Amino acid sequence: MRWRLFAVILLVIVGAVGWVWFVRDADSRQDRVLATEGILSGGGVALLIWLAVLSRLRGRTRVLAGAAVALVAGVFFSAFRYAGVDGDLIPVFVPRWRTVELIVTGAPLTGVAMDFPQFGGPGRDGVVTGVALLRDWEGTPPSLVWRRPVGGGWSGFAVVGERAVTHEQHGEEERVVCYELGTGEVVWSRGNVAGYTSKLAGEGPRATPTIEGGSVFTLGATGVLSAFDLESGRRSWAIDVIADVAGKIPAWGLSGSPLVHGGNVLVGTGAAQGPSLAAYDAATGARVWAAGEGSAGYASPRLVTLAGVTQVVVFNNNSVAGHDPSDGRVLWSHPWSARQPNVAQPLPVGPRRLLVSSGYGIGSELIELTPRVGGGFEVATIWASRRLKSKFASMILHDAHVFGLDDGILTCVALATGQRRWKGGRYGHGQLLRVGSDLLVMAESGDVVLVALDGDEHREVTRFQAIDGKVWNPPALAGSRLLVRNDQEAALFLLPVK
Repeated sequence: MRWRLFAVILLVIVGAVGWVWFVRDADSRQDRVLATEGILSGGGVALLIWLAVLSRLRGRTRVLAGAAVALVAGVFFSAFRYAGVDGDLIPVFVPRWRTVELIVTGAPLTGVAMDFPQFGGPGRDGVVTGVALLRDWEGTPPSLVWRRPVGGGWSGFAVVGERAVTHEQHGEEERVVCYELGTGEVVWSRGNVAGYTSKLAGEGPRATPTIEGGSVFTLGATGVLSAFDLESGRRSWAIDVIADVAGKIPAWGLSGSPLVHGGNVLVGTGAAQGPSLAAYDAATGARVWAAGEGSAGYASPRLVTLAGVTQVVVFNNNSVAGHDPSDGRVLWSHPWSARQPNVAQPLPVGPRRLLVSSGYGIGSELIELTPRVGGGFEVATIWASRRLKSKFASMILHDAHVFGLDDGILTCVALATGQRRWKGGRYGHGQLLRVGSDLLVMAESGDVVLVALDGDEHREVTRFQAIDGKVWNPPALAGSRLLVRNDQEAALFLLPVK
């Protein structure tokens, strides 16, 4: 009887997990993961109660069994440390003995040299032009130039000339660090006492620096907006955006990369009821305007032209909206679900159309703007689909097809209808860049993958392992020079070119 109860508990656990994954209708993979974790935790407690109370095993046997469980747990947690969760909310444990050593190969910076001055590249659209990558990385592998330890955070690199700048957490300080591109040596490092941390999302800055006109603009996870001289690292000014708009730090920290336009620096704020977007003078840091209703999301503001009007598109917590960049006036707004973080960049896909997408079961919506007589815009939904649910990564448009990571699996949908063309390749919740006719995927696992931008089928061209551990940081492709990092290490590779 006592072992029958043990078997029943195991069967209930297995059955419940099977029901969650194969029978239950869930909005997202994350919902299934959370339900599975709850079942396994509850089942583990039930098994321990059985062992201690209901098994009727001899006292010595129960003590030895309990000691064995404790020993296994102790050995595991002595060897591994908890490092948050991955994009599917699965706990991540990394070896405590793993360290990152400084490696400088001395390889010269050959290939194609270009700037990558902000999140998403020169156009802030995830498109890299002017370089043709060789597609056989087995025959001609990428060359490592350097690898080095870095501070925590999910910021990417901005590259101008021979300078590469990122944002890191070092103890109690958020530090803006400028590296020599060819060697990985620190040129300058400037910090301020600030720190964001989360048991799920890790610690440190999230936003990628923006380099414009010889200045570096950064936004820390706690809302410190700063300007530095690129060459010397001298801080020009700094302002606490959260305090300036009487806001609060969002659940996952501020993560929108600064947008520089018209002499101003535009950033999302932490105000719960608005303003959701603020502009500061790039030379002085003085606030120019603040506007918008509702709280800011986690995407970066982007300058686009829709319906013939230049505007700044922002993805807020409960809406997507367009602002006049001169005064912040809201030109239009379209409601969006607020039950999940909104992170992926809205994608302009035509003169009047914008594609918006979120993860956690929400999906995508193609909207169209039509100018009203007398000003403003009408916003209409062309189609809505759950075939593409982009959680972190920006989407890429190519030849009337949209490519994105749907719950971590690369997916292609037809732009005109939203119908899925194909789905294949689990790359996790990484990041995407378009390079010619290929898609460069920075997988969550640390692999860099080339996938053909083919609307008919998923074709993986080549790949290599670039970095160890979870990668949420966007890559920077400065010509053929690929900079990658996570919350532990950074590396520069020279990708082979045609």
